[in-house]
Amino acid sequence: MTPPTVGPHPLDRLRPVGWAGVAVAAALTASLLTGALAGTTLPVLVGTSATRSGMDLAGVGCVGLALLALLLPAARHVPGSALRTLERVRATADRALVALAGGWLVVVLVGIMFRTADAFGRPIGQLAAGEIGSFVTELAGGRGLLLTALCTAALLGCAVVRLRDRSLVQARVPLVAALLGLVTPAVTGHAGTHPDHQLAIMSIGVHVVGAALWVGGLAVTLVFVARHRALLEPVLPRFSRLAGWCLAAVTLTGLLTAVIRLGTWDAVLTTRYGMLVLAKIACLVLLGLLGGIARRRLAAGQTPVLRWAGVEVAVMAATIGIAAALSQSA
Repeated sequence: MTPPTVGPHPLDRLRPVGWAGVAVAAALTASLLTGALAGTTLPVLVGTSATRSGMDLAGVGCVGLALLALLLPAARHVPGSALRTLERVRATADRALVALAGGWLVVVLVGIMFRTADAFGRPIGQLAAGEIGSFVTELAGGRGLLLTALCTAALLGCAVVRLRDRSLVQARVPLVAALLGLVTPAVTGHAGTHPDHQLAIMSIGVHVVGAALWVGGLAVTLVFVARHRALLEPVLPRFSRLAGWCLAAVTLTGLLTAVIRLGTWDAVLTTRYGMLVLAKIACLVLLGLLGGIARRRLAAGQTPVLRWAGVEVAVMAATIGIAAALSQSA
């Protein structure tokens, strides 16, 4: 069977820039609507929203790349003609993980500076080293970002080692590091200061892990595996089972987190924060439908066209942007 292919387009390289722009715009809009950063200046507001959504985008991408190492079949389970393709996909994913983890670490460090500027109410150029130190040691949000930086640095180290010799670091280790890097700032945000602390922590933790595995896994399946039928056949059933559980977990924990945050179910329908939560859940449901259709088309040997995939990733980017803003509204 001839593997499905997608023709190149000269604007394809600009698509990631557009998706990142959607995420940043959604984060900025949601921040304004929730009043998460109401007391800050416009440059700090834009910088904080951009770095927060950028961290989430990079983190989800790293989770997807790390997950791909577990989804791909062992060499003995693919035909001999596909061994070279399998190795090429693994090597490309390993290099991409190193690059993206490095970018994630840079964005986290810049994000710490913007969040410090917001916390102390001054322009970023007037920050002192002591203020940054106080932010990352005394404030919950700062400690969360510091832990994210440490997790991202560990992820980068593991990715570099695996790029040289995969046998030295198990594939699960980078995945755990990436998930921890995503969970810590979310847990130390609005969930970490709520009276129902333990329930909020568990809810937001499951929510972030489920969303990262689902969105990241779908993205890497489309980008790295969809064109190779011999790899798609074993990967797609594994990811489909995982995606179903992730969708259910993300939807249920999203509603639970909103109720914990707002106190009552009525507040979900009557507050700006609650309406944004509903918008986020609507995006997740839409993503579930799009992802289900995409997986059926992939299983039938029909790779979704770039326009279809672009719409899907744009919805993902908007969802990540909204989530980034909601996590800032402590």
